Formats: sequence, structure tokens, C-alpha cells
Amino acid sequence: MGHWATPDQVWAAALVFTRIGAIVMLLPGIGEQAVPPRIRLSFALLLALVMTPVVADKLPALPSTVGAMGGWVLRESLIGLMMGAILRVLLGALAVAGEVVAIQTSLAFAQTANPMQAQPGTTIASFLGVMGIALVFASGMHHLFIGAIANSYALFGPVKTVLVGDAATLAIRTVGQAFAVGVQLSAPVMVFSLIFNAAAGLVGRVMPQFQVFFAATPLNVLLGLSVFALSLGVVGLVWVSRYQDLLSLFLRT
Repeated sequence: MGHWATPDQVWAAALVFTRIGAIVMLLPGIGEQAVPPRIRLSFALLLALVMTPVVADKLPALPSTVGAMGGWVLRESLIGLMMGAILRVLLGALAVAGEVVAIQTSLAFAQTANPMQAQPGTTIASFLGVMGIALVFASGMHHLFIGAIANSYALFGPVKTVLVGDAATLAIRTVGQAFAVGVQLSAPVMVFSLIFNAAAGLVGRVMPQFQVFFAATPLNVLLGLSVFALSLGVVGLVWVSRYQDLLSLFLRT
């Protein structure tokens, strides 16, 4: 007697792979542009094979028509893309913070290749992006990703109605939170820049003959980066805390 998978088992695994593959393609860390697509798909396939027995009771039966199968696959793809996009949006908070810090320290013109986005960006934003990915794995949040994927079948069950309105509200709120968190993370440098520029302007008014620009620019870069370096630990802790709060929404039943 051969050990063959039944059509129902193949259908269940394919449906789980559809959702997980869409999520993994956008997931922070494994879903970066620098990771080859074959690696991402292989990881998604392995995760789908492991998770199929866990969520098999929540999956629909094998449809009798090709059209119905296509509808289920499209539904699962949209759910996966929605979850992956929401989980990736908050990673943009570090990019916002990096751009603000670069502008305040007069380093916005320094562009470098961002390995997380496969496109040019400011050096500080690229650094914070790499730091964010490192914090994801160092803090163990990648385990929470797997838990969120498994719990998504309780929140967005295939046989349940998709809560499109709630998902759209969460996406909009997460985008706003990403910008707010980005500004909060760059607040120390912003406060320093405000005080430093006010002091430089006062010196320029008191001593018009003094070349304030040539003296202030190097000090602005040096002191601004020093303040940024001193606040880097707090930046990482605050961002990890906000990201864990977002993941906790997907871990609730």
C-alpha cells in the first residue's frame, strides 16, 4: 500500500501555502528584496507543510468546480497580502526616523543602497532598517510571526466573513502610527537641532562678521550624530515595544 496524499490533503496544503506564501513575501526579515524569491517560497512551503495539520479543521472542503477553487485561492491570497502589508508598514517607522535624523544633521544628501528595499536611501535610514531587521531576530519576534500566521486562521477563517472594514481601519491606523513612531524616535535629534540652530542664529545676529555657517555645519553633524548614537538604545527598545504591540493584535483569539 503506497503512502499517497488524498485530493483533500493536497487541497488543504495548497490553500495554506497560498496564504502563507503571500505573508512571507512581505514579512520583515525573510521577505526582504535581498532574499531570493526561491528562498522565500521554499520557506513558505516548509511552513505550510508544518502548519497544515494544525489548521486542517478550519479549511473548506475540496470544491467541485475550478471556479470555486480559484475563488478560495484569491481570497486566501488577499488575506495573506493584507497581513503581510500591515506587518511591514511599521518597519517604515525606522525609515521615517532615519530620514528626519539625516535632514536635521545635514546628511540627507548622503545616499547609499538600502539592502532592505533594494533602492537608494539615506545612510542613516538604511542603517536603522538593518538594525530593525536585526532586532526582529534578536528579540525573538520572528517566533511571534509564526504564531500570528497560525492564529490568523482563527481571526480570518476561510469559512468566515472577511472583516474588510476592520482590516482597512487597522491598516490606516498602522500607517499613522508608523509616522508618529518615526517622529518620536527622531525627537532627541530634532530637539537638539532646534536648539543648535537657534543658538547659531543668535551668534550670527550678535557677530555678523563671523562665518557661522562654516563653523556650525561640522558641529551640527558631529553633535547631531553623537545625540543620535546616545539615543540609539532607546530607539531600538521603543520600536520593538511598538512592534510587539502590533503583533499582539494578531495573536488574540
